[in-house]
Order: sequence, then C-alpha cells, then structure tokens
Amino acid sequence: MLRRRSGIELKSPEQLVSMRRAGLVVAAALQAAASAVKPGVSTTELDAVAASVIRSSGATPSFLGYHGFPAVTCISVDAEIVHGIPGSRVLAEGDSVSIDCGAIVDGWHGDSAVTVQVGSGSESARALSESTRLAMWHGIAAARLGGTVGDVSAAIQGFVRGLATPYGIVEEYTGHGIGSAMHQPPDVPNLGRAGKGPKIVPGMALAIEPMLTAGDPANSVLDDDWTVVTDDGSLACHWEHTITVTEHGVWVLTSPDGGEAMLSEFGVPFGPLAD
Repeated sequence: MLRRRSGIELKSPEQLVSMRRAGLVVAAALQAAASAVKPGVSTTELDAVAASVIRSSGATPSFLGYHGFPAVTCISVDAEIVHGIPGSRVLAEGDSVSIDCGAIVDGWHGDSAVTVQVGSGSESARALSESTRLAMWHGIAAARLGGTVGDVSAAIQGFVRGLATPYGIVEEYTGHGIGSAMHQPPDVPNLGRAGKGPKIVPGMALAIEPMLTAGDPANSVLDDDWTVVTDDGSLACHWEHTITVTEHGVWVLTSPDGGEAMLSEFGVPFGPLAD
C-alpha cells in the first residue's frame, strides 16, 4: 500500500530499498555511457550503451515511451539544457555532454544525470560542470528531516549566486518527487527560500537536479517538442541525483557509495537502509 501526505508519496523502508536497486542500475548505466564518450561516437550509440546495462540488469528504462519520448536516455550537448533526443549527432572534441537516465526495478524508479566533456574540454566548460555538480551536492546536503524542500532550493541558489562566475540558473525545469512514478509532487526548484515548501519527512524521495548556463538562462524548446536549448546559444550543464532522508541521515539512491564520501565532506550524516 502506498502512503501519501499532502499528495506526496511516502515510501516504506522496503520500497526505498527497491528504489536503491533502481538507483544502482542507473548509476551503472551512466558510468558505462559516460565512459563511452569520445570523439566520433554518436549520441545514439551512447543511448545503446545505457540501454544494454539497464536491460542486462533486469530493469526497465524509465524514459523510453514516457509521453512518447523515443529513447532510453536524454542526451543534451553544449547549448542543449535537458531532454535532448539521442540521434545521429556525432560527438567532437570539446563538446559538453549531459546524459540523463532512469530505470525501474520492481515498479520503483531511479533518476540521475551527469555531464562529461569530450576529450579534456575547455576550462570554462569544466568549471561550469563542476559548479553545477557542487550546486547539486549543496542542495543534497541541505536536505534533513523536519526541514523543507525550500531549504534545498535555497542552498542551490545560494551556492550559485556566491560564485565568482555569474552563471544562470534555469527556473522553468526543476527537480521532483520520485517513486512509483518518475515525476511526482513535490517540485524541487533550483531557486527558493529556506523554510518554504513541503516538509521533508521519512519516506519522501526527491530528484535534485540543478541546470546552469554560462550565459542567460532564457530557453526554448526545439521543434522536436523535447530538446530545451539556451536562447543565446550559451553552454548549459545538468547534474542530478535521487535522494531520500532517513532517521539516520541522507541517502543518495543513485550514487554508487550512497553519497557517503561527498556527504562526509559537507559534514552531513549518511543514512542508508539495508541494501
């Protein structure tokens, strides 16, 4: 039986363990796809790598067929922010590639994204990616029982606004609740005020996913009705993890180590359940 509070799905410990299994499949698929990124590889080939990992693990892709989406991953390159459709595009040295992936195990979803460079990439692209990754971890580290979703949003915004480089924060696309469906309440914006929004309680699972741009964050959707791009053509970046907060601390369901290493850097308790 599924429990809900104020319209938000609350998972049992056993259901969270299933989400952890899905998260580990996603982590393996992303690692394999990211390792395959190199000049001359097409985005369709990267999608096939992730698909093979998901299916060989006995899991089901979350994205394929979702509102008609035609692939297992979203792959967004350079000025593409999110929801890029894998196709014939061939990667070139210096490209910046976001790979977003989801998987289902026993009816429970995991969702995560990474951004990698083709070759060494430019210094500015590496800096944008690292800033986006750290923004995600600042948001994750702000999650605590009794706190609010707004604490996560404020932590992301505060970190980005405190950087010497004035990156744009994409407002229109947010993190989200996740569990028996890939997208659920509550939204997890990347800008917000601490203390606002739904309270974080046991059993809640959130996908935290900042999207930053090197220029203006204004964006549009291409004619394929999926791919979101920066209007000024500036570089974009996207990182994402699925998390839950237990009575012991934060558990990053889509990180191979459960988030333990990064959480320790932030001084945040690590709170896994048996998996």
